Amino acid sequence: MSRPAAIELENVTRTFGTKVAVDQLSLQVHAGELFAFLGPNGAGKTTTIKMICGLLRPTRGTLRVCGYDVQMQPELARACLSYVPDNPYLYEKLTGREFFQLVLDLYEVPAAEGHRRIQELIEIFDLDGYLDDLTETYSHGMKQRVAFAAALLHGARVLVVDEPTLGLDPYGMRALKNLLRQHIRQGATVFLSSHSLDLVEALADRIGIVARGRLITVGTLEELRRLAHSQGSLEDVFLRLTNREMLQPAHEPRA
Repeated sequence: MSRPAAIELENVTRTFGTKVAVDQLSLQVHAGELFAFLGPNGAGKTTTIKMICGLLRPTRGTLRVCGYDVQMQPELARACLSYVPDNPYLYEKLTGREFFQLVLDLYEVPAAEGHRRIQELIEIFDLDGYLDDLTETYSHGMKQRVAFAAALLHGARVLVVDEPTLGLDPYGMRALKNLLRQHIRQGATVFLSSHSLDLVEALADRIGIVARGRLITVGTLEELRRLAHSQGSLEDVFLRLTNREMLQPAHEPRA
């Protein structure tokens, strides 16, 4: 029996003027998996992520999160999703703790449950000693940690993460790996876009690769190795598959 889909895209296209950023993308991400979304710069990854999160409207096509249509049922879709962008924005005149409380209030998390979750995340992300400082004083790595923690406060069923390793030191990287593994074990779904192929190779259940706005392939690492005729690392497989695509003539925009 197949698992239900946590994220569904059906023939999704997004254009900016004459430029086709995402071209008829169809994809299903299963509930309870860590799905990695890879591609060269300019492949359409961030545009796709912003459409999943409701920050951009598709030119054509349908997106669903937890079964809810992102355009027709935006509040229900957003309620079960958290998004960590590559360059997280925090309110600079709030402390980390005040920012956490703002998130808890927005999602109407009960006070006792919110306090418990804050304490757990302080330990996981080693935030003790920083949380009562203004966020404007944080390093990029600390902002990344706080943004990650805030995304987990309301128990989202789907976590969308764009380039989570920027600014993280080795300790932060280890904490990130452990956190994502734990999140999956608890039954959540993670949609991860990253250039850190070592991270993806260590964690991903399935991998989707895009180039020039089109989905090249989806599968486990072993399935992608067979397709690329390689038994090497994910880096080798990725380079083989994307080089093959990039050598083809450019795609014409579809009507």
